[in-house]
Amino acid sequence: MGRWVAAVVALAIGAAAGGCVSHAAPAEGPLAASARRHDALGVSDALEALIAEGKEASGDRGFAYDAVRDHEEPTAAYAFARAAVTGRLVQAHGLTKSLLLKDAEAWAERSLALDPGFRDRAATRMLGSLYVLAPAALLAHGDSEKGLALLEGLVRERPDILENHLRVAEAYIALGDNVPATAHLCACLAKKASLRKDDQALLQKLVRDAGLVDCSTEGAPPP
Repeated sequence: MGRWVAAVVALAIGAAAGGCVSHAAPAEGPLAASARRHDALGVSDALEALIAEGKEASGDRGFAYDAVRDHEEPTAAYAFARAAVTGRLVQAHGLTKSLLLKDAEAWAERSLALDPGFRDRAATRMLGSLYVLAPAALLAHGDSEKGLALLEGLVRERPDILENHLRVAEAYIALGDNVPATAHLCACLAKKASLRKDDQALLQKLVRDAGLVDCSTEGAPPP
């Protein structure tokens, strides 16, 4: 994962988001059902599905954070879910919750330590993006060089996972190095429909930020 990272960082170092996010229980559905089962990963997945489709309610992120935080487990799945919902809460609250980025980082690191391969190394994707995109003052470990190395390693190991290409392209563009991002953007554009809706929107933004992207002669890594 890591798809919330850029938006989280933008809010954390900018003005606080207006208003408060309620932690009221959501309407009946996968998010509420997973919370009742104390299924942290189910809560995180349900929240991500709502966000991807633009269907979340104003209190869903706060509810998910409380539901996951209140039932801690010593597993990679729990640690990853905790990192993900914490990041989404920061994204909603902006500056007022920016210090929680270190918590998201710590839980992602814990997930990685417990099971490096969990969900095709999702914690590594999250950490790589955090290290590249977040100011060092908001994190406990890592830097842009380390983050880029983590993301490039993922592409080498699993070029078939389209999100790996998307994250490394995002990292290169954030660092102002558009040329090496091109092959990864082209790999994503070739199979854009298989990305989540919010990742499709990110891809289009990255293409705009990178300028003219010519995929006709680009030897993109095979997705």
